[in-house]
Amino acid sequence: MSEKYHIISDSSCDLPVELLKEKNITVVPFYVSFDDEHYYKELEEIGIRDFYQKRVDNPRVYPKSSMPSVQDYVDAFTPFAMDRMPVICICITSKFSGSIQSANNAKEIVTEEYPDARIEIIDSTVNTVLQGQYVLEAVRLRDAGVECQESIDILRDIRESGRIFFTVGDMEYLKHGGRIGKVASVAGSVLGIRPIITLKQGEIFASGIGRSRHKTVYKNIDMLIAYLKERNADIKDYSISVGFGYDYDEAVKFRDDIIAALKAEGYMADELPIYQIGATIGVHTGPYPLGIGVIRRSMP
Repeated sequence: MSEKYHIISDSSCDLPVELLKEKNITVVPFYVSFDDEHYYKELEEIGIRDFYQKRVDNPRVYPKSSMPSVQDYVDAFTPFAMDRMPVICICITSKFSGSIQSANNAKEIVTEEYPDARIEIIDSTVNTVLQGQYVLEAVRLRDAGVECQESIDILRDIRESGRIFFTVGDMEYLKHGGRIGKVASVAGSVLGIRPIITLKQGEIFASGIGRSRHKTVYKNIDMLIAYLKERNADIKDYSISVGFGYDYDEAVKFRDDIIAALKAEGYMADELPIYQIGATIGVHTGPYPLGIGVIRRSMP
């Protein structure tokens, strides 16, 4: 009989609440504030749609996020430690947040009280919908009966393949969110410039610029295809999804155009999931991020 274990992630994974319940995933929420005083638990106290509506209605308000506390993780880990159920906890890239440090501190506290507890904490090196895809790969392994340690080894192996290709509607949000970094060196302060951005191994890199939303959005499709060709990839071996902020209709059209472009290149992709980017990353991107997440699958 295969070993049972539980999957935990922080809310940067941006998986829909219904899917979290269906897949039996525990999420430890980040916090978001619009006034530096009142902080709300993501998903539990403020919905993602409400978060984006506030952003659209108040475009010059720059909300902030706060990572889960040590106690939040203690509360998440303890029931499984009591039941002697191993846990794999997947956190947002440590280069973006101290969430993983909170998890590690909580592990120390819990294992002091429950010495037999097995809690493995993994730095996903990614975030948002790509982190969600990574978490779902952990679920696939668990549900296929793969042993806990083997799953951990596989997850550590595939994470380097993760990429996000995306753009945003306004550079100001990246600037206020403190994530502009290397992007600024390319885009500068030129009026109307929109960046094309790649996230890999926990960091964002400038991959181009443009004045047109259409061009910057669809350059991401070219980058996905180039990535697949570079890896000589069989598309069946990769998980691909679309991430969006406020505009679902734009995301649907983008998804359909991705599928058409992939088929034109000989890649058969009949369906790609669409996930809404949550508040944890949305505070940095503004209301209109749009992009593609891709990562190698954990198993055929």
